[in-house]
This record gives sequence, C-alpha cells and structure tokens, in this order.
Amino acid sequence: MKKLSTLSLIVLACFCAATVFAQATPPVVSPVADAKWGPAPPMLPPGAQIAVLSGNPMGTGAYAVRLRFPANYAIPAHSHPTDENVVVTNGSVTFGMGDKLSKTAPGNKTLNVGGYALMPTGMNHYAFAGASGADIVLYGQGPVEFKYVNPADDPRNAKPGAK
Repeated sequence: MKKLSTLSLIVLACFCAATVFAQATPPVVSPVADAKWGPAPPMLPPGAQIAVLSGNPMGTGAYAVRLRFPANYAIPAHSHPTDENVVVTNGSVTFGMGDKLSKTAPGNKTLNVGGYALMPTGMNHYAFAGASGADIVLYGQGPVEFKYVNPADDPRNAKPGAK
C-alpha cells in the first residue's frame, strides 16, 4: 500500500509539473510602436521587413510576426507545409491562387486593413502589395517555410550580386 501511495504521488507530481511547463508561454501585449523591425529572412524577396511578435517562426509551435512590404512588393507563387494565417494591418495586399503570379488573374482578391486570408497547407498562392505598400500579421504553426513553384523565383537560389 505504501508503494502505491508513493507511486501515486510521483505520478501526480509529474502531471503537475507537465501542466506548469505546458502553460509556461508568457503573455504578449505588443503595441505597434514597440515593433523591432529588421530584414525579413532570405526565403522572402529582398525589401520586406519582419518583427517577431511571439514564438519562433523557424522553430516548432505557434508563432506570430509582423511583415512590412514596400510599394508593389510581390511574392511569387509558393506553398507552405503548414496553414498560413494573414491579417492586413496597413495598406492593401492582393492574393491569388495558382502556379504563377498574375496581377490580372480574375480570381485575385485584394484585402484592405482588417482583411483576413487563410492559405491551407500545400496550396500554391502568391501575393503582392498595393501602391502604398502594406503591413500584415502572419501567424500559424512553425516552422515557416516557402516552397516556390518555380525554383528560379526562390530568392535563396539567386546568384550573389544578382538582383
């Protein structure tokens, strides 16, 4: 009986510890003015900026980032290994589905401030900012990865010094 009580206490202690560690994510309250902007990762075409809000976009688990695009910035057709959630917070962004970026495709949808897009796992899509640029909040489960439909569109494949 004593062994059973000791075992029960050990199991209970492990459960409590696991619960505490599972809830160890600190809260994040982040005014826009506090964003720490820097160059976006090389998987995005040059010119974008990023500010990490929470998590590690390159790790596993939940993440949220702000992305800033200059005027007329474009991301060629690509997909992701996890769902991608986007909320436009400034300017406008146009999204399209397909294997090649087309600014005139009839199915393109332009989202203004407050607009939301969900790009499911593996869906080929592209995006481009409006004439005044755009800011978005991007969130999902990491790791973030871009698989460009055309490998030549992948900025990581650009030759050094090429634009």
